[in-house]
Amino acid sequence: MNITSKFAAIGMIALSLALSGNAAAQSMKEKTVMVGGAAMYPSKNIVENAMNSKDHTTLVAAVKAAGLVETLQGNGPFTVFAPTNATFAKLPKSAVDNLLKPENKSMLQSVLTYHVLPGKYSAKQVWAAVKAGNGKATMKTVQGESLTFWTKGKDLYVSDMKDNKAKVTIADVNQSNGVIHVIDTVLMP
Repeated sequence: MNITSKFAAIGMIALSLALSGNAAAQSMKEKTVMVGGAAMYPSKNIVENAMNSKDHTTLVAAVKAAGLVETLQGNGPFTVFAPTNATFAKLPKSAVDNLLKPENKSMLQSVLTYHVLPGKYSAKQVWAAVKAGNGKATMKTVQGESLTFWTKGKDLYVSDMKDNKAKVTIADVNQSNGVIHVIDTVLMP
């Protein structure tokens, strides 16, 4: 290897280290939350972050099947109540498989958009709404029906129209276009 090649190789290594250092510095500037073994970055949108969570592969597959990727990558803001893979596993496998069929796309869209509020609501804001509502707060989803929020001890819960109850297990996962709150039950309109 001649001297010019050595300098070029050294220059490429230095550039690579500098760029990775900038990426590391950027991630240190952002307050991330770990979800599904991955850091969720506030500078990334809902879909970008969800795709990195190993706990949300079923949700991501459902969002893709429903044709909602572009919507959830949009400006929003959105508040998403995100069920985990373990949460979907509580449902009969046939129910999940049935929802993912192309002919059931509108039903899947309805279920998924029922997990989304228009606007960005932190856990603190939802908690305040519950307090102001004397123990309950009702909010309209993107799907059009409502979710009911309530608290028990230090925990925030959400109930659907069928009285299924979900606990918020990870709150305030901020995104560039909203916020995600991880829940332990799939909500049904």
